Amino acid sequence: MESQAQEKTTPQGLNTEVPGTMTKQPSITDQPWQEWLEPVIDVLSNASNYIGQWFNTYKQLLTTLGIILLAIISVKIIVAVLGAIGDIPLLAPILQLVGLSYTAWFVWRYLWKASNRQELMAEFDALKNQIFGENA
Repeated sequence: MESQAQEKTTPQGLNTEVPGTMTKQPSITDQPWQEWLEPVIDVLSNASNYIGQWFNTYKQLLTTLGIILLAIISVKIIVAVLGAIGDIPLLAPILQLVGLSYTAWFVWRYLWKASNRQELMAEFDALKNQIFGENA
């Protein structure tokens, strides 16, 4: 009767043969679902390697897509800013007048005579050589 009472009062996992020691709990590796969990853990632990390898494979494509996305966003921002400027009274007509005046001056200065067109082409070639080099 005393052994039955002792079994009922002894906490689970307590080793009664050696005082003060606990029995060993089953480890995670003993679980049947461990074989399913191990490949997931391997993939997650190597995720940075997989992502880096994927990025290196598609680096040019990702860069191109990023530049296209930035260009689209930039155009949208410029259109919004120009729309806001166009809504300011008297500013839009003044800017149009400045643009038309500069266009008229450019035509008069560089496009009206053949000698001026040759001068423009010489300046353009000098700028092209400065940017791209002599062999361009």
